[in-house]
Amino acid sequence: MEQKLIWDIPTRLFHWLLVFSLVGQYVTAELMDNAMQWHFYLGYFTLGLIVFRIIWGFVGSDYARFGQFLYGPKAVVGYLSTLFARNSHAHAGHNPLGGWVVVVMITLVMIQAVSGLFMTDDVFLDGPWRSAVEDATLDTMSFLHNNVFNVLLAVIVLHIAAIGFYAVYKKQRLAPAMVHGKKTTAEKGITSSRLLAAIIAALISAGVVYYVVEIAPPEAAEEEFYY
Repeated sequence: MEQKLIWDIPTRLFHWLLVFSLVGQYVTAELMDNAMQWHFYLGYFTLGLIVFRIIWGFVGSDYARFGQFLYGPKAVVGYLSTLFARNSHAHAGHNPLGGWVVVVMITLVMIQAVSGLFMTDDVFLDGPWRSAVEDATLDTMSFLHNNVFNVLLAVIVLHIAAIGFYAVYKKQRLAPAMVHGKKTTAEKGITSSRLLAAIIAALISAGVVYYVVEIAPPEAAEEEFYY
């Protein structure tokens, strides 16, 4: 077997930018004072990342596509039966279980990003869609934003633990490949990172976020003051 390029540059950039973005959101919300504006900005950036990843899941290189790593229940159960076998088959891309974990994480982050559009810091800042919905919807969005992040943290912890498990127990080092993109495998590698397609996808994602944040939201009604 030889080292082959598996993870394209856009997929690797998405991965690490998402890591930094989530860390930044936690720090600006929980550890810093007067940083809520940056929390909002990072939220918009994260939404853009998720939109990009969804697009990239259809037009990206082979191993980045949903169709390549989303397996049916039979394949997932079959993989689970070999999970603790040290010499089990090492997939070049996401394994049948890991592929669905990716979808779960994307979904959770999307819920966080979208619900954040309805949030407020109760002082100066409101999300762009806060004034567009009724209180019941705001309550739902607030519940999601405050609780889904805890679920996301749990999934992230499991993800990190799984990386350690594969490295130590199964001797499959997954993390380095997300840095340099290469794995030692008998399966075919990719021949291109499809950078032009990635730039187009990124521009579309930025346009979607700009529309959602700046153009589509209705203007907040001005408060009337009576003297």
